[in-house]
Amino acid sequence: MIRLENPYALMEGYNCFGCSPTNPMGLKMEFFEDGEDIICNWEPERGFAGFHDILHGGVQATMIDEIASWVVLVKLDTSGVTFRLNTRYKEAVRISKGGISLRARLVEVRRNIASIRVELRDGDGRLCSEGSADYFLFPKEKAVSDFHYPGKEAFYSKA
Repeated sequence: MIRLENPYALMEGYNCFGCSPTNPMGLKMEFFEDGEDIICNWEPERGFAGFHDILHGGVQATMIDEIASWVVLVKLDTSGVTFRLNTRYKEAVRISKGGISLRARLVEVRRNIASIRVELRDGDGRLCSEGSADYFLFPKEKAVSDFHYPGKEAFYSKA
């Protein structure tokens, strides 16, 4: 498993709710590459609850969307925007169960739409949510010029 770097972390004005390490209200998600998959292990905080001890469904959907975007960045070597996001909630995610894990994988690319599948598991390893995200992909030149895409290699440590 390879820890992925966040090349945007030092960029002025960068404040992504999903993955900025400095957004005080954000999720501060970190990512790893495990073969064909991108994974995230995340420790929930009570501030992200909906009903008592239950991780808010909107936070779950955000996490599914965020990890899918990292699949695009790392596996497809470009950037894009969410075209469609579907989330299926199967079980309540209890914050008191501890660490949450997400696993995302590219399913297919058709023309300029990438389809990504995501699973979200609770601290007991139970599948609680699953999602499918379709991303509209930018040509790499546009990703670089208009969206500050640094290239796939920037996500890997130089050490």
